[in-house]
Amino acid sequence: MRDFPPEVSAGDTPVWRSPLSFLTWLVRGQAGLVTLMTLLVVAWQLPNVLSPMLLGKAIDAGMIARDPLATAGWAGLLLVAILFGAAGGILQHTLVVRSWVIALYETQKRVGHTSGRLGHTLSRRVPTGEVLSVASSDADTFGATLEVAARAIGAALSFVLVCGLMLMTSPKLAVVVIVMSPLLLAASTPVLRPLSAAQRAERTQNSELTSLATDIVAGLRILRGIGGETTFGANYARQSQKVRFLGVRVGSWQGVVEAISVLVSGALLVTLVYLGTHELAEGRLSVGQLISFVGYALYMLWPLQTFFDFAQKWIAGLVAAGKTSALLGAMPPWSRGGSEVAASPRLVDEASGVAVEPGRFLAVVSADPDASAALVDRLGRYLPSLAGQAPEDDEEGLKGRALRRARSEKAARRAAQARRDAAAADRPWGVTADGVDLNAVALDSLRERVVVSDTSSMLFAGTLQEAVDPWGRASREEAEAALVTACAEDVFDALPGGWQGSVDEKGRGLSGGQRQRLILARALLADADVLCLVEPTSAVDAHTEARIAPRLADHRRGRTTVVTTASPLVLHQVDEVAFLIDGVQVARGPHTALLSNPDYRRVVARGMEEADD
Repeated sequence: MRDFPPEVSAGDTPVWRSPLSFLTWLVRGQAGLVTLMTLLVVAWQLPNVLSPMLLGKAIDAGMIARDPLATAGWAGLLLVAILFGAAGGILQHTLVVRSWVIALYETQKRVGHTSGRLGHTLSRRVPTGEVLSVASSDADTFGATLEVAARAIGAALSFVLVCGLMLMTSPKLAVVVIVMSPLLLAASTPVLRPLSAAQRAERTQNSELTSLATDIVAGLRILRGIGGETTFGANYARQSQKVRFLGVRVGSWQGVVEAISVLVSGALLVTLVYLGTHELAEGRLSVGQLISFVGYALYMLWPLQTFFDFAQKWIAGLVAAGKTSALLGAMPPWSRGGSEVAASPRLVDEASGVAVEPGRFLAVVSADPDASAALVDRLGRYLPSLAGQAPEDDEEGLKGRALRRARSEKAARRAAQARRDAAAADRPWGVTADGVDLNAVALDSLRERVVVSDTSSMLFAGTLQEAVDPWGRASREEAEAALVTACAEDVFDALPGGWQGSVDEKGRGLSGGQRQRLILARALLADADVLCLVEPTSAVDAHTEARIAPRLADHRRGRTTVVTTASPLVLHQVDEVAFLIDGVQVARGPHTALLSNPDYRRVVARGMEEADD
């Protein structure tokens, strides 16, 4: 049976109607493993189930009857049961770890596929911290849920087996157990609802704490520059205290459930011992049978406590399933079908009037950098940025109904944004590739032909080779050429191990200019038919930019390239420049010819001043 690593297809995304349907689907996906774990739980518990009976037989038939052979025989059977149970316990634990890892790995793979499918719309659907929480804590919760589900089923089978043994010995006591057990379990149901609510609140706040930590880490350099570390640190401290308070509340309710579990188990034990003693006094039970019943009563503690444990972890699984199914069920706003994009297409943007001619190096200059960035987003079929919109309301100090209303409104805003995105994606895009609107072309084909590298592009943890060539498709010579074009040789020289040197997540440990140059090298190595670069040299000094500009022009010669910049060092190397005012092209031509335009000259002069700074 080959079940690890699990085969997770990028297109295999079921639709779950509820958290319960998600958990059911999860259990069904490991049905064979869960069944085997359940059988091994029964085998593991077999010595505990049979020991009271075998011990009672050894006492009645052996010790009281003074029959050494009978005593040895029943003791031998007890030893066999113990060895059998030990083997079952070892195998059961092995399969539990296997099932846990499968659930963890499968969830993380699905989160990865969903993130890739949603692309830049991911943060418009769920908070960043939610994605991290699902991939880490929720994935781990599902492993615990599967383990306790198999254990609970095994406990139920063991419970039935013990009841059967008791019925064979004393139907009266067996009926007491069968009747009392569900009644005692039902006594705990009132506390399960507040436990579920506490776990859900703690899970939501923990996700928001993760989001806050992610934002702080991402903007730490900027926060230090503006002195905002103290403010954001105080916000994180307040949020962490809210999570701590909710964690204490969850622990309190779990303690109540545990207390009820001990009380219920103890009540059943006392009842059985009391009734069994009376049965012995009236001669309806032998000494060995009474000892067997006491053993059964002690064993009953385990199934009952397992059922309580199952209730707690199943509730935690439902909470995690609700968050996970919402993430995995999120769909991108557009269809991935459509016609294929031809090699080196001619792109025309109707809103700005900019035409991107095949094989040409075009620079876009705008008095408003956001306008040129928006143009590039349209060329790559990316939805407009949400920057500038009102941030989501802070939940600080909200409780009870006000807190639930704030979260409901937050979910409604995200749903409304999803509908707006879908409406925008459904309309004609306003950019054509060889006369065909981008809304009618296959998204995969467009992503292959048109690559956009902007200032928000990230570096991931791994080796330098993985950072520059994450696809693993380029030769060493091609990778070195891209590195030289981006003037990133100093990064190669500085890292111990060269290509196998370690790059931290988001390029921590590298300067801003080094990170930008590695991102540029990665974009060049993609060797796209149309490469769009947004301010690719904004974080490097003028000397380095003067070396990058001609190398970039030579590297992309004969292929379509679009760069947004106001740097004269880059503008001198391009074939032509499109100058935008209020997002509309008002002039186009070589850089030197456009210098006669006072508006253009003013924007470029500002770019020279920024470079000098």
